[in-house]
Amino acid sequence: MTEVAILLALLIVGVIGGLVLVSQQRERRRRELEDAKAEARRWVERLGGQVLNLTGIDVASQQAIADASERYNAAGSQLEQAQTTQQAKLVTATALEGLYYVRAARLAMDMDPGPSLPDDAERARAGKVTADREVEVEGHQYVASPRAGQATPHYYPGGRVAGRPVPEGWYSEPWWKPALVTGAWTMASVFMFSAMFSGMAGIPSAEAWQDGYNAAEEDAMESGDMGGDAGGDMGGGDAGGDFGGGFFDGGGFGGDFGGGF
Repeated sequence: MTEVAILLALLIVGVIGGLVLVSQQRERRRRELEDAKAEARRWVERLGGQVLNLTGIDVASQQAIADASERYNAAGSQLEQAQTTQQAKLVTATALEGLYYVRAARLAMDMDPGPSLPDDAERARAGKVTADREVEVEGHQYVASPRAGQATPHYYPGGRVAGRPVPEGWYSEPWWKPALVTGAWTMASVFMFSAMFSGMAGIPSAEAWQDGYNAAEEDAMESGDMGGDAGGDMGGGDAGGDFGGGFFDGGGFGGDFGGGF
């Protein structure tokens, strides 16, 4: 009987301990969610204050404010539905994207851009338009510029769309939007990207872009290929080639990150 009592006591202690652990984990997740939602709400409110108090003076600034307003509405809806910490973080990302549009609108109106915004790795890796470009692709004119203008009223803050990097800049039209809606790019987009960004610093080649790589990843792959070729000349071609290919294939690079903004 004593052994049975001991086993029963241990079982009860184990059950109680398990219940306490589950309760603690649930409480931790609840606090994390509340903290994430509070952070998201702070950014949504900041975006709302800008959207409601900023009026564009030309087509470019008006369009950027309209895009910011669209993100504000989306973030508000997402916040109401957020049930997990990850969903709350997506709300923050949406609100921050809206604030990038606000910043662009203010710069377009020669206003102070306001407080700096948190850095975003994907936006930085996507590159930015650094020179005025005008190209014709399949009879259609496309213009890109680092600055807002009558010919470039559409801003994009930079980032990944449908798995491919889209550089920050001002454009004659939102050429990335069809992919944002459908999740797929057309061949016409590849031709346009090649013509528009060829030779521009910090922007990947059309071939690398088509595979979802940014400029830094393309440079890294080219360095790997050079290492493999050098190894071959020195009699170690198999080792050099296998190391370069395996290293970069295994990296993954998070191709779809940010596509849902």
